[in-house]
Parts: sequence; structure tokens; C-alpha cells
Amino acid sequence: MTGISREERLIVALDLPTAREARALVEKLGDAARFYKVGLELFTSGGYFELIEWLAKRGDKVFADLKLYDIPETVRRAVANLRGSGASFLTVHGHRSVMEAAAREKGAMKILAVTVLTSFDERDLKEMGSTQTVEQLVLARAQGAAECGCDGVIASGLEAKVLKAAFKERLLVVTPGIRPVAGNDDQKRTVDVAQAFANGADYIVVGRPIRDAADPRAAAESIQKTISGAFSK
Repeated sequence: MTGISREERLIVALDLPTAREARALVEKLGDAARFYKVGLELFTSGGYFELIEWLAKRGDKVFADLKLYDIPETVRRAVANLRGSGASFLTVHGHRSVMEAAAREKGAMKILAVTVLTSFDERDLKEMGSTQTVEQLVLARAQGAAECGCDGVIASGLEAKVLKAAFKERLLVVTPGIRPVAGNDDQKRTVDVAQAFANGADYIVVGRPIRDAADPRAAAESIQKTISGAFSK
């Protein structure tokens, strides 16, 4: 999708126990990152909204990754509370009534629907009773997101190509599960940075490869260099 600055295509996941540690990582990264994800771990630690405000005052963008999933009225009221927080993105689960409720109250905030978590594979779907493949379920939930007024989806880079073919500029594709090489953690459907953007992702979300690096700033700068190369053609 055009109109996105290259340096903002990297969203750094602040998956840390406290807001203090999150701020320390942001300060360590400096101008190597301009967009940050704040999720459930920080939400349960205290200081969540103060952290969002601090990031916004720095000129950074914020992705509130709360994956809301509740009765529609509760979701609607929660989104109404969040839309003035300073967050640019908010996640909800890809259930139709949830997406519809969130879209009604989003204001200027963009609603991203979670399709299938990148920690899930075909076996996980079968355990949940699904008869669809991962790709089929991702496309079905993306279709619902578009129809409900959501702005984008959370999806693996493995599905980014089919999503862009189906929805083009209608939906943003935000891709977590970025790994430089295949690993042995809880992420099952992973791609590297270059693959994600080659497949059509608009943004990538990167946590552990930056957070746990010996030099987080250097790790972020390396990713930014790859992104710059991907969009220089």
C-alpha cells in the first residue's frame, strides 16, 4: 500500500513486563523505530495508557494489540474508550459481530481483524473443530473484515500474497511472526522480513528478534535497511 513511510513499516513489539522496561527499549532504539506495539502483557502491568501517551508525545505511532473479543456492546464501548488514547491501530478478533461493533466506534483509529494467529497451524485448527485450511479461514475472515468496515487484518506473511490478490488496497496486511531463520519458539507460520514484503505485507511486527538481540538498535537498523531495499525499486 502506498502512502506509508518506509520507517513506519516496522512495528516494534514492546513485549516486556513493565512500562519502565518498554520505555528503556524505546530510548535505546532511538530513531531506528517509529511505530510500536503495546499488547496484553503491558496492559496487565499498569501504566498502559501513560505509555501510549508518552510514545505519542515523542511522535511515535502506537498499535494497541488487545485482540478484543467479547459481546458486541462491550467491544463497542471499549473501542469508544480507546479511540482517544492516541493509538493508531487496534486489534479485534475476526468474529463478525465483534468487527462490526469495533468499526462503528473506531473514529480515526484503524481496526485490524485477527485472522489466524501465527502460533496456529492446520493441526490447531482441527483441534478447534475447523474443517477449513489456514488459508481458507484467513481469506474468509478477511472478507468479513472488509464487509464490516475494518481497515486491515493481522495475518502471516504466508497468506499475505493471497490477501493482496483478493483485496488489493482495501485492507492493510500487518504481519507478525517475523523470524530471520526458522526457530523453535511458539511461532509456527513465519517468514523473514524480505519475504513478508515481497508477499505484499504493508507492515511487519517484530518482537523477540529485536528485543532479545545483543544490540537491539543494530537489529532494528538492519531490518530498516532490508525494508528500504524492498521499496527502493
